Amino acid sequence: MSLVTTQWIGAFVLAAIACWCDVTTRRIPNWLTFPAAFLGVVMATLAHGGQGAMASALGLLVGLLLFFPLFALRGLGAGDVKLLGALGAWLGASIVFAVAFYTSLAGGVLAIVLMVKHRYGRQAMRNLWLLFTHWRVSGLRPLDALTIESTAGPKLPYALPTAVGVVLAFWLW
Repeated sequence: MSLVTTQWIGAFVLAAIACWCDVTTRRIPNWLTFPAAFLGVVMATLAHGGQGAMASALGLLVGLLLFFPLFALRGLGAGDVKLLGALGAWLGASIVFAVAFYTSLAGGVLAIVLMVKHRYGRQAMRNLWLLFTHWRVSGLRPLDALTIESTAGPKLPYALPTAVGVVLAFWLW
């Protein structure tokens, strides 16, 4: 089996387990993301030595940094950030950019579906207006009334769009 095949299989398995955990428990556990990230680096090291380790570590760092701002604004959970980092360890920096892009698109589509299903559109628009006004007045800081912990609106287990992002990156990359 080639390294590329192993990388993608690892990413698919990681995304599938993360989906199951996130949907059933609303958490992506550290027992999944930490060993997955480590294993991604180990696999790249075994396949390509030090250069593979560096590429994998860069993918891990890029994956963590891409979603960290959303976590800092309390709009995304830490498990989602660590999941993208672990995927970056498996797939490398350039592919994790594609995964994050497709994840964001899928997340937007799924959020709209949830909004329509729960008839939450009007309140969602009010919340966006409030959030943008808060940022304009107070700077780019979390608004306590509109964080993932406090909002009353429907919640999207973000491992689902992340898994879609992995599939789309595989298919389109």
